[in-house]
Amino acid sequence: QVQLVESGGGLVQPGGSLRLSCAASGTILSIGDMGWYRQAPGKQREFVAGIAGGGNTNYADSVKGRFTISRDNAKNTVHLQMTSLKPEDTAVYYCNAIIRTAWPVRTVDSWGQGTQVTVSS
Repeated sequence: QVQLVESGGGLVQPGGSLRLSCAASGTILSIGDMGWYRQAPGKQREFVAGIAGGGNTNYADSVKGRFTISRDNAKNTVHLQMTSLKPEDTAVYYCNAIIRTAWPVRTVDSWGQGTQVTVSS
């Protein structure tokens, strides 16, 4: 009864920037940890960035210093600001969140459908 919807993906040149957004909707009581993962063709899905409910963040080594994750608890959203993009960043990016639903009351591990990011000249 809850959904995560990503937006902001697209085609960008190397060195460019993109800002991904993910909005949660439904009968939400609260949201715990949130994060971004990505999957390139022929590769396993990998962790990119995470942010806890209290605001603590962590990043994959490959994106440290280039990506920034943030959240707005009042709006049930999480964002990923990506700068200095490289061709290696090309992948489908997925939003993830641990959601406590209000009705029925339960905790679910939710995933969005993904948004394509392509870095190419």
